[in-house]
Amino acid sequence: MSLVELIAQADERGLAASGLACLDRCVPLLGGDDEILRPLWASLAESEGWGEDEGWGEDWGERVEQARAKLDLSGVPEGGVFGEGEAVVLAHRMLGAVPVDRAAGSLREWADACSVAALQIHRLLDAASDGASSVTARREGRTQDMSPLVAAELRRQVAILELLSAHGPAGLRQALALSTEGRRVLRAVVSRRARGRV
Repeated sequence: MSLVELIAQADERGLAASGLACLDRCVPLLGGDDEILRPLWASLAESEGWGEDEGWGEDWGERVEQARAKLDLSGVPEGGVFGEGEAVVLAHRMLGAVPVDRAAGSLREWADACSVAALQIHRLLDAASDGASSVTARREGRTQDMSPLVAAELRRQVAILELLSAHGPAGLRQALALSTEGRRVLRAVVSRRARGRV
């Protein structure tokens, strides 16, 4: 299935994990450390009530607000962290849009927006050119002439949704591992670009 189809079919936990993973990989652009979103991952793993009337809502909402407070960019000079401009703006929008409720509609809209933003961020930071005119083609399965950074991000997004679809909560550990790997890659890219401007 294409990425668009996987998002359309994902349940609430899968959607939350997909969006969170995209945001987690882009934390280097927000100046955050590697553990900043761990409480949100823990909320997904701890709660059994996803998609039900009882469950994770309060803890999730509180942890979202805590993450936003820690990653507050109000004091960052114009141009963003590391001067990455548009990529930083996209990452900040992902953080600002995290739903504090568990409604499937809100989570699906957020996960979809995060998917687009994360692919666009990787496209902006990739030294190689991506052949498509927009990331829409990539999300729909048209992967010819993809740049390496975008291709890797697309694979991670698909793999995480497939893991959660197949294994539910048991897939979270692998999803987190994939996201951690992607964050390290992006941190290295951002660091290399920063050194190139010195």
